[in-house]
Amino acid sequence: MRTTMSISLRLLAIACLITLGSCDSLLSRIKRQQASTSEPKKEESFEIEICKDKDAGEWFRLTAQDGDSCRDVIQCTSSGLQAIRCPAGLYFDIEKQTCDWKAAVKNCKLKNKERKVKPLLFTDEPLCQDGELSCGDKSCIERGLFCNGEKNCPDGSDENSCDNDNDPNRAPPCDPAVCVLPDCFCSEDGTGIPNDLPAKEVPQMITITFDDAINNNNIELYKEIFNGKRRNPNGCDIKATFFVSHKYTNYSAVQETHRKGHEIAVHSITHNDDEQFWSNATVEDWAKEMAGMRIITEKYANLTDNSVVGLRSPYLRVGGNNQFTMMEEQAFLYDSSITAPLSNPPLWPYTMYFRMPHRCHGNLQHCPTRSHAVWEMVMNELDRREDPSFDEYLPGCAMVDSCSNILSGDQFYNFLNHNFDRHYDQNRAPMGLYFHAAWLKNNPEYLDAFLFWIDEVLANHNDVYFVTMTQVIQWIQKPRIINEVKNFEPWREKCVVEGPPACWVPHSCKLTSKEVPGETINLQTCVRCPNNYPWLNDPTGDGFF
Repeated sequence: MRTTMSISLRLLAIACLITLGSCDSLLSRIKRQQASTSEPKKEESFEIEICKDKDAGEWFRLTAQDGDSCRDVIQCTSSGLQAIRCPAGLYFDIEKQTCDWKAAVKNCKLKNKERKVKPLLFTDEPLCQDGELSCGDKSCIERGLFCNGEKNCPDGSDENSCDNDNDPNRAPPCDPAVCVLPDCFCSEDGTGIPNDLPAKEVPQMITITFDDAINNNNIELYKEIFNGKRRNPNGCDIKATFFVSHKYTNYSAVQETHRKGHEIAVHSITHNDDEQFWSNATVEDWAKEMAGMRIITEKYANLTDNSVVGLRSPYLRVGGNNQFTMMEEQAFLYDSSITAPLSNPPLWPYTMYFRMPHRCHGNLQHCPTRSHAVWEMVMNELDRREDPSFDEYLPGCAMVDSCSNILSGDQFYNFLNHNFDRHYDQNRAPMGLYFHAAWLKNNPEYLDAFLFWIDEVLANHNDVYFVTMTQVIQWIQKPRIINEVKNFEPWREKCVVEGPPACWVPHSCKLTSKEVPGETINLQTCVRCPNNYPWLNDPTGDGFF
């Protein structure tokens, strides 16, 4: 009877905390009740019972039902149970482990995340012979099959414990004696400078990138930013990298962007709006989306120099080992989808031969764990505090347009200066400014501040270069100090490009595809119109699936 009463009172107390109501009288009554019992440890035993099957940091519900209670969750911590309530208009998504819009949350009647069977990797006595490991049901499979993206155990447990700490086939920690330039670069905490150069001898590289389609909605914006008058200290035009998705892209504009010396990279064919698709996609799925997008881009933008070597996943949803296995197989040079948490100093890009030098950042993010022959142009989070010396800590933001507290041009200008100083005054890791074009186009005040800032940086510094992602990698592979970099050959390709466009009047092809039923889509290109609108299973558009 006492046990039941203790648990019931504890539940009431937790409910009180969750609903953020007045708890004083209730908590006082609980304390008096517990003081009068001969079992003062019931509260602790209840916490042990409720927390015994919960993962570290996991949020869960005490009651599972639709309505307002879907806002409420608790978490087991070393200092006891902690409660949160989502703001009005939001529910808590148990699977995503975050607050989301009510309409998007479909699991209010689930108390916990799905419990997945874990493999038996560490046991007192070996369960399997050498070269094999045990599944959760004690059956044995080859070690290399664990965390390979396919469920080989009868219970699927070989794919249920696959983070950087638990994958039995995980990449080893950085070993500078083995990882040497030009093919490999790593440092223990990710902040080391290539060749251990002094920071003051390193040119500060800035990478501007834009995601999604290039078309009439943003062509004029890009012309305004990259107007041929903004030049790096070596006399060459500033350059950017464009991660292009397929639908609605004007490939004659892509051709002209490439002619001007900017880098074209891929951002998928479909831009599938189901974020879980990208987290769980197979190697074949990734190849169709990214290698297929490269085929489309090279053909319809008439790119013949094999320069499309980078990719970024939609919504920055990393595809784990499957994505990076595809990249190796399809000879992609780099990925730029992995976000590093805000840190000082920021991180340098690194190769994936060795373990990532930072934690896998983001809700339900699926980072690679194995060794891959791919560069990671890591996305350092930006510090969005207005006064870093005074303001309390705020989480960083990777895409500039996700920094929701930027509300004016002056704020944006100060934000740019502060983050520039974080890089320039510390280890001069490349500074990434990642945009969707609409954010600048729809906010002229932000665009004006951005252009003013670029011009000011170029005017005041002879050691700052706006370069492409591939140019950053080329410098890391062959580091050059500031005095030498003006003549660094990879940065002088297409230095200043003049003359008329290669294609004045593109073909406007109105096309259909069996893969996109019911739609007629316009494809603008300077090459011959294809038979069908190019898509996943027919990237050339020739009709051969």
